[in-house]
Amino acid sequence: MPEGDTVFHTATALRDALVGKTLTRCDIRVPRYATVDLTGQVVDEVLSRGKHLFIRVGPASIHSHLKMEGSWRIGWTKVAPHRIRAVLETADSRATGIDLGVLEVLDRDTDMAAVEHLGPDLLGPDWEPRTAATNLTADPDRPLAQALLDQRVMAGVGNVYCNELCFVFGRLPTSPVNTLTDPLRVVQRARDMLWLNRSRWNRTTTGDTRSGRQLWVYGRAGEPCRRCGTLIETDAGSERVTYWCPSCQT
Repeated sequence: MPEGDTVFHTATALRDALVGKTLTRCDIRVPRYATVDLTGQVVDEVLSRGKHLFIRVGPASIHSHLKMEGSWRIGWTKVAPHRIRAVLETADSRATGIDLGVLEVLDRDTDMAAVEHLGPDLLGPDWEPRTAATNLTADPDRPLAQALLDQRVMAGVGNVYCNELCFVFGRLPTSPVNTLTDPLRVVQRARDMLWLNRSRWNRTTTGDTRSGRQLWVYGRAGEPCRRCGTLIETDAGSERVTYWCPSCQT
């Protein structure tokens, strides 16, 4: 599932494949931007901001958000044509945007307006833990999971990290934010989790990268808690699926 670490890693891969090279093909498969052709322009930068990606090419910026299923793949890949939203090629590389939740072409000079609402980026140069902690506790009665997922609080946490953070700090996803004893420690742990996973696809929050042992609770409904052995519970009825240990989390 794409979260801030996945987007950061994707930006690194796109940067290695495209930056400094001239586009020999630019195919944007979104009706509004179907006539945009940046062929002949040089790719200058690839930036990540929270869960957003920006590919700056000449006067334009290709802005994408992976949402739940999206990805950018480097090299030739077999995928159904209707899933492809963008193809960018150079003389020796190819990047394909697949199932992108958001894809638009912006004016390069003002592209950051698309993300000006975001809180501090957990993997960005603007990261400021005290600001993030203040944002997190701004509404003390708000459910913790809801606050963690709010990108205006801090940018980069998705459903996986949200559930894992709730477990690590012993709080149910529905617990009010004001039950946290140390909000600053929570946002710092969030940053640590994403930072340690920013350069790999095989995400882990337990510190164990072996298959089936990477996560504490996410996706483990009905399996024993790694701490106490109680079966992990889940609620798939809400907008975001939640997982928790009924013994370790209160």
